[in-house]
Amino acid sequence: MTKLPSAFAVDRRGFIRVAGATAAGWIALGATSDRMRIVASLTALPLDDELTRRSMIDSATSRLGSLIVGLRQRGWVEGVNFRLELRSSFGAPDRLKAAVQELLELKPDVILTGSTVETAAVLAATKTVPIVFATANDPVGNGFVDSLAHPGGNVTGFTNSTAEMGGKWLQLIREAVPDLARVGVLFNPASTPRAGRFFLDSIEQQAAQSGVSVLPAPVNAPADIDEAVRRFSEPPKAAMIALVDSFLVVNRQAVVAAAVKYRVPTIYPFHYFVDAGGLMSYGPTLEVRSADYVDLILRGTKAGDLPVQSPRKYELLINRTVARSLGLTIPFTLLARADEIRE
Repeated sequence: MTKLPSAFAVDRRGFIRVAGATAAGWIALGATSDRMRIVASLTALPLDDELTRRSMIDSATSRLGSLIVGLRQRGWVEGVNFRLELRSSFGAPDRLKAAVQELLELKPDVILTGSTVETAAVLAATKTVPIVFATANDPVGNGFVDSLAHPGGNVTGFTNSTAEMGGKWLQLIREAVPDLARVGVLFNPASTPRAGRFFLDSIEQQAAQSGVSVLPAPVNAPADIDEAVRRFSEPPKAAMIALVDSFLVVNRQAVVAAAVKYRVPTIYPFHYFVDAGGLMSYGPTLEVRSADYVDLILRGTKAGDLPVQSPRKYELLINRTVARSLGLTIPFTLLARADEIRE
């Protein structure tokens, strides 16, 4: 687990002292004092999900907690010179549109979106309010930006995976499961880039070279997950790849539980799944850098002038206890490349 620098690992009283000291110095740091700024945030996760909690205690792992810490380092103190407004699209099918409208009615200075789906919804509703996507795939292909270097328009942000990641996931799960004959690809077409094709192309190319059959396993609702995974519990030997997908992140507990229940080795795109008991993950570290861009926009920089940034580091996590429970012996050559091995 990432550990906060000691300067920010504080209790509630410590936080008040830090906030007070920062508030006294925020003018010197350049944060303008003319009015309370509004930073809006839209997420597909439930508001009580550990990834969205905003308390100081959770700031090491929480997106919002890290955002608040990052903004405070840059002179923006919640409740002093900016207000954070959070909305979730989780729930009813029409909740996303309603959440976007609620945020726009607040006349925010910037909107931070959690994934590709929310970014598309906000961009469809406004071409003037600055938007920063914290994670997104294929922003050019999705029409969010003109180019990564020069986004133009009112949106910019951070990508989290390239299309070639699909082939890398297959390569890694094949190393963990040497007798693999087929691989299922789990995703929700409504919330995965290009309805899954963004990653499926590279998975199928890698599979063609290794003689592994690729079977898409689309799911449209949480109730579909169990059956989708069960299909790969019978011979011939199978494993699964969970794609980058906000739906799967929201339902990560159910996905991991089904993989454990049916003893299907599965590789995931984010460490969140290994935290939930998954076998292994390979993906970007997902360090929260959005505070950099939110700060610049609050100070007057146009979103379209800020280049879209790619991940700075990828990490491989392996849970060896889960591997043993599946009857797998992870090769030393794979363990040696892991950034973290959990027991």
